[in-house]
Amino acid sequence: MYICLFKKYNQNIIKTMIERPLEVKALDKYTIFVSFSDGVQGSVDLKHLAHKGIFHQWDENNLFMQVHIDDYGAIAWNNDIDICPDSIYLQLKGLTFEQWQQQNQYQHQYASHQ
Repeated sequence: MYICLFKKYNQNIIKTMIERPLEVKALDKYTIFVSFSDGVQGSVDLKHLAHKGIFHQWDENNLFMQVHIDDYGAIAWNNDIDICPDSIYLQLKGLTFEQWQQQNQYQHQYASHQ
């Protein structure tokens, strides 16, 4: 469902982000607002993750409201729960990874021919 472009090699983390998140805040239960470095911003409903697997922790000690951007640029709540910002960015843009890749490949080719 979500694609993440984070790659781990040994103890080093190499990041390839579509765009960097600049701000994230909880709007209400299971909804966050995110703004990205290229100006894309909006709210994302995460109810589909609530109560599933590790995400059950969101209901403990008001954890969901403590969303932040961690040291690696992920949208995080604690050391156990984070979401790749690439997937949130694509959701806000209404694109699949393949569509984003095609658009950016075209833009790159166009820019190199000018």
